[in-house]
Amino acid sequence: MKYTIDKTIHRLLLAFAGTAMLIGITGAGAADKWQERVLLDPPQSQLDAESRGRIMIYDGMTDAQIEQAMDTHFERIESMMFVGTVRTDEQGEVVRDTQTGVVLVEDDGC
Repeated sequence: MKYTIDKTIHRLLLAFAGTAMLIGITGAGAADKWQERVLLDPPQSQLDAESRGRIMIYDGMTDAQIEQAMDTHFERIESMMFVGTVRTDEQGEVVRDTQTGVVLVEDDGC
């Protein structure tokens, strides 16, 4: 039993590291585009997975993207979780701290 658990944990760590490397290689922009596509124009495979209970955690989406998803895909809300939501202004531009220039994100409450 211990071997199976260790092997499973090892595989999960490798998969996680591989994903992190892929994001590092392709740049965060590619990961952001992928998340946006899954959120706003999901392939049938994503919809099928959601119908079986899959929850997608979206990280770093803008509040404007989330609002668009709520307006156009509200029936999927139970399959969505958002963390690190980036704040935007009325024009849809990312809001930054005026002193540090750091992008402002919503408090996840965690």
